[in-house]
This record gives sequence, C-alpha cells and structure tokens, in this order.
Amino acid sequence: MSIAAINVSPTARTTSPSSPSPWRPARGAQSTTLRIALPQGPGGASVLELLRDAGLRAVDGASPSRPLLPLPNSDTKALSPQSTLAMLDAGARDIGFASSIWIEELGSNVVELLDTGLDPVSVIAAAPIDILGADGCLPDRELIVASEFERLARAWIGTRDLRARFVRSFGDTQALAPDDANVVVDAFPSLAPRLAPGLAVVEDISGGTTRLYASRAALADGAKRKRIEDFVLVVRSVLAARERVMIDVNVERQYLASVLEVLPSMREPTISPLSEDVGFAVRCAVPRTRLVELIPQIKARGGTDIVVTQPSQIVL
Repeated sequence: MSIAAINVSPTARTTSPSSPSPWRPARGAQSTTLRIALPQGPGGASVLELLRDAGLRAVDGASPSRPLLPLPNSDTKALSPQSTLAMLDAGARDIGFASSIWIEELGSNVVELLDTGLDPVSVIAAAPIDILGADGCLPDRELIVASEFERLARAWIGTRDLRARFVRSFGDTQALAPDDANVVVDAFPSLAPRLAPGLAVVEDISGGTTRLYASRAALADGAKRKRIEDFVLVVRSVLAARERVMIDVNVERQYLASVLEVLPSMREPTISPLSEDVGFAVRCAVPRTRLVELIPQIKARGGTDIVVTQPSQIVL
C-alpha cells in the first residue's frame, strides 16, 4: 500500500496527556526529529544489513541501545519488538521495525508501511511426544498451556476447544515442558524451527515477518510524513533490487524482436544502437527467479555477450 494512500482516521485511538511527556515537545512546539526504533540484539542483524545496503549503515553510539544512523535530524534507539510497538502506539517513536506476530499478539494501533519479508517466524504449539496419541492429537484431559503469546495462545485454546489452563511464561518457554506444562506455544524461525528434544509440533498457529510500522501521530505530521515516505522509498529500493538482476545483451537487428519477446522487464527495456549499426544493446531488470530459464532462451534467439549484474537499489 502506498503511504500516500494512508488515511489516518480521526477516530483512531489517541492520547491527550495533561502535561508534556518526556518524548513530546511542549504544547505549541513541534519536533522535526525522526525517531526511529531498530530491532534489539542479534535478531536485528537482517534489518541492519538492509539499512546498510540502503546507505544507512548503523554505527555504535553512546550505548548499545543507541546506534547512530547517517540520517540528519534523527534519533535512533534499539528496542525489543514489544517495546517498539508500544512506543509507536504511544507516540514516543515515529517509525520502527518489528515482527508482525507481535501486532497479532498486542493489537497495537499503528500503521504498517512495508513488509520486508525478513526473518519469517512461525508461532507453533508443541507438546511432549509421549503425551500425544497415535494420530498426533493431544489427550482429552485438562492441560497446562504455557506461552508468552497470551492472546494467540488463548485464541488457539478456544479454537481447539481444549480443556486447558493458560500460564504466562517469561523467557525460555520450551523449558517448561514436560515437567511444568503440557503444551508450549512459542515462536520459531519458519525456515528451520528447532524444537527442544522430546517435543513435537501440534499445530502451526500463526506466522509473520519483520515489517516497518509508523505511529499515527507521525503520519499526521506533514513534515514527518514526507521524511517517512523518503525513508520507505530508499528501503523499498533495496528490497526490489534483491529480487531482480540486470541483464545486458547484444542483439543483431534481425533477432531483436525475438529476444524482446522473452524479456520480462519492469516496464520497457532500454535499447541502444551499437557502433557501426551492427545491432543493439538491450538492458533490462528481470526477476532473479527467472534467470535460469531466461539465459538459454535469450541465447537461442540470437542474443550474444550476455552479462548479468546485481543492482544495489531499484526505484520503481
């Protein structure tokens, strides 16, 4: 969805403190500083790499929670996804990265700007193998279900119509099974979920990826909204470039139409005449996933001197 199309509802939940909070300017004043929340800890490595490729390389600041970005008039802080969404909802931060599973869990009143597709995770219900039936089902008795995802876990219990008591966990949820809990609901990397020994998947409850969110108050501020749009444009250009490669190929005049038929360019390929009128140089950005089939087709249709390069950014 284009940011320009975002409508901030006048009925959206807002806060009206009687006195200025530490993160709000005094009444009548307006801060133009863009307050950014970055993912905290090792889990934020993919986001930092994305920003680096966008020309926004984070460097150490005064403390580990205060990285610095080469972005004028900005204030950056490393936060957990829960804290990021809470601060966006409260208006303490303007934009921030967090996994979408926490939106489901917390119900935060924020605006999604961009799905990076990074760090896909699944929220999985797991149980000790020895309590599961031959069909993999849970036993028909009262169970203890432990999770830090209270909303998702309780919804799952209701959907499955389980006789269960929910216990809120803190820290290593899997460690509670089998001695202290019969079922654990936890988040795992989708591509390689690693359950503790003796546990088996009962159900994949939900999933999500790292996304960029904004506070409604920031989007309602014209100056900040423009800065946010520019930030999204630059980050999106890196994601677009990761999905495509640039193909350069020389084609004799009689083969040009045939080669163009198989090139899935974003709009129209760039065509330039070669010296001495011997043909044309054709350039286009194509989906990376199509490369293995495109190169043989281009070659078979008369294309020569094929060169494939990786663009760093593509602005559509």
